[in-house]
Amino acid sequence: MTSLQGARAPGLLKADTEIYAEGMMIGLVGALTIALWFLVVDSFQGRPFLTPSLLGTALFKGGGGITSLSTHPISFETVAMFTWIHGMVFVVIGVATSWLLNLAERDPNYGFGVLLLFVLFEFGFICVSLIFAEEVLEALAIPDILIGNLLAAAAMGAYCWRRHPTLKIYP
Repeated sequence: MTSLQGARAPGLLKADTEIYAEGMMIGLVGALTIALWFLVVDSFQGRPFLTPSLLGTALFKGGGGITSLSTHPISFETVAMFTWIHGMVFVVIGVATSWLLNLAERDPNYGFGVLLLFVLFEFGFICVSLIFAEEVLEALAIPDILIGNLLAAAAMGAYCWRRHPTLKIYP
């Protein structure tokens, strides 16, 4: 009987599985943090789920359906679809982070990659929105976006720090 363990070292298969599982958790922590942040922000403005509805409209309808904050209809189907995509994107980010962290544990020079990944994704949303959905940035407050991204990065970082307490992100 042939198995993957016969083709690869047994320790590698387990490590790969752990890296993917850790990455999925890192991503879900970040996605949940941002989702909760915007639920709070939207609730204080009296329109819960407005932000994922706006972002989903921009993503799935090209932004053409965005009129104004006060009259934008909140579609729970759009919110659910956007939340699913948002979670999957964060899982990919989490897996990339997990791989980088595991490389950085072996060679501290990779620690810079973790910081570079943070900077890239911190401002990636704003840059992509400026290019593809400028009306989203007009509708959402940029400080709210930055605070949400920083909260997610902090939550993901805290999760990673607990899993990798001896990690050095500098050479």
